[in-house]
Amino acid sequence: MDTSTGIGVLDKAVAIVECCARTPRSLAELVDELGLPRATAHRIASALEAHRVLRRDNQSRWVVGPAILELAAFARDPLVDSSMVILRKLRDLTGESAQLFVREDDARICVAASERSSGLRDTVPIGARLSMKAGSAAHVLIAWSDDEDLRSVLADSAFSPRTIAGVRRRGWSASIAEREPGVASISAPVRDRRGKVIAALSISGPAERIGRSPGTRLSRPLLNAAAELERKL
Repeated sequence: MDTSTGIGVLDKAVAIVECCARTPRSLAELVDELGLPRATAHRIASALEAHRVLRRDNQSRWVVGPAILELAAFARDPLVDSSMVILRKLRDLTGESAQLFVREDDARICVAASERSSGLRDTVPIGARLSMKAGSAAHVLIAWSDDEDLRSVLADSAFSPRTIAGVRRRGWSASIAEREPGVASISAPVRDRRGKVIAALSISGPAERIGRSPGTRLSRPLLNAAAELERKL
């Protein structure tokens, strides 16, 4: 449990929910991973189950319950809300799928997407967690980080410092079959009013259709879309 608010039972409950959200957990696994007394872990997990925050799977392990999904429906994110129209416009303008990614630790998460309706496409489900070690969105999300963070990601990534230098120079990045064979993408940063990169706006699709130089056709509409999203924010 890395975060402490000083309200012990709340911190323990949140830690249990986060633990079960990553993968189903038995009581013994909760005790081992969180270092909680067995009676405490059981009491809190059972209370969360009663409130439908957790539920049991077919092996009697705790997993995230329906109350989490119900509450999530009320969550509003200005970044996501502002992006939906822009993603659809970008999809229609380019004929390719468009996504919005944000970084969370060592992963990038697709928080919004607009897929082309037919033909070959790169489908990235909303909520998908992808590696920060490959793909144009990863390039963009790491390019303006501090040196220590950048070194950590580059240590075993599919891209190099030269890639990052190119991102900083052009303001966008492209990748061909770096994340997945046959898939190409191009991404641009989305910044807040202080200039901090808060998201990556991406276009992706089959490498065969997008071509070996995605920037030639797609960089301008992508940069225009990123600028529009920044204005909306």
